[in-house]
Amino acid sequence: MNMQTSPVMEPPSPRSMAEMQLPMVMMRDILLKTIFRKNVDTVSEIATAICLPLQVTQELVDIARDQRLLEATGTLNANNGNEMGYQLTDAGKARALDALAQSEYFGAMPVPLDVYREQVKRQSIRNIQITRDQLTRAMGHLILPDSLLDHLGPAVSAGRSILMYGPPGNGKSSISNGVRDALGDRVYVPRAIEYSGQVITVYDPIVHSAVEEIRDDPNSLRRARRFDTRYVCCERPTVVTGGELSLKMLDLVYNPTARTYQAPLQLKSTGGIFIVDDLGRQEEPPQALINRWIVPLEEGKDILGLQSGEKFEVPFDTLVIFSTNFHPNEIFDKAALRRIFFKIKIDGPSQENFLKIFALVARKKGMPLDEASLVYLLKTKYPTIDNIYANYQPVFLIDQMIAICEFEGIPYQMTPDLIDRAWANMFVKDEKIVK
Repeated sequence: MNMQTSPVMEPPSPRSMAEMQLPMVMMRDILLKTIFRKNVDTVSEIATAICLPLQVTQELVDIARDQRLLEATGTLNANNGNEMGYQLTDAGKARALDALAQSEYFGAMPVPLDVYREQVKRQSIRNIQITRDQLTRAMGHLILPDSLLDHLGPAVSAGRSILMYGPPGNGKSSISNGVRDALGDRVYVPRAIEYSGQVITVYDPIVHSAVEEIRDDPNSLRRARRFDTRYVCCERPTVVTGGELSLKMLDLVYNPTARTYQAPLQLKSTGGIFIVDDLGRQEEPPQALINRWIVPLEEGKDILGLQSGEKFEVPFDTLVIFSTNFHPNEIFDKAALRRIFFKIKIDGPSQENFLKIFALVARKKGMPLDEASLVYLLKTKYPTIDNIYANYQPVFLIDQMIAICEFEGIPYQMTPDLIDRAWANMFVKDEKIVK
């Protein structure tokens, strides 16, 4: 599935300086810093560097010229359609250096927070409607009971928080990734946003998968749609955290050298999914982590703080999936559980589904099935662990048998003896070690 973005979701380009809604001095200084750092000299090059339309960039260049910070070089650039070249004056260089001392940020003009809020509404995760077919296709590599999709589908479509719990090794992480794959469409991620004169970088190539841009063909009669290039068109983002998650990671990160901020993980995941895997293994207790999410989950907004201590609201538009091996009653109080909208238990497979998974994995890995060995596994080995099946076990057992066959130099095969040897590595015997 590879859905395109809807034209309704595209952020409209600003058509004039009046529509920018940014402090004039900030815009002028970013222009000067960008020219200084990137050595661009024509309006079209500058427009590409600061991610603004030509007409808005020209207005900004004209303002800098009026203030004698920029001057025309008096030469036309033959490589750029005979455009006029511009350069910083001595006063312009001095101003650029002064501005860089205050903040190293240059390049793409930031998007004002209020403007970004409107874009978040246009592409909200809560606008998505997932069908059973979409979810089934995304989970196609997993053998799941129909009842699980009955619960999971409405939870994803609602765009609300989900808690998946149950014994380890049953695919909670794989299911979370399947939910991500089911979303399938695209959103626009700002390179940076602005609040109170401060720049907060949001786009992160580690988190965001940019979609290749459609370039305009100047000779084409039908030009591609133009959206605000201060944004990057991306797949809906997915942030996955595990035992390393700390409360500090949910705050703005200030870079004292560049004097800019970096968005925290939950802001980077806006319009997508935030997966908290292995909840209960973090340094902070699960209750403390959930308490941090209460306002965002209930009110659709988060509160962040600047170095100055000033607090401000940002949109919280993220499908949060908590995944834990603990029973919820062991790690949360009732108030916290009430605030998590959907609670879905992920149990181990039935014997029938276990055999389906086993056959699927064996076929994929080139391991021939042997009926006598499977009967031995089910009738002799599993009763020793109360016939409790887990989704990870077929892969584990088959990989073990493959490793043994390769070591012994024999064709891939399944025998009761190999089942015994593989089984011995799946569990650690409960016995004291003599020191």
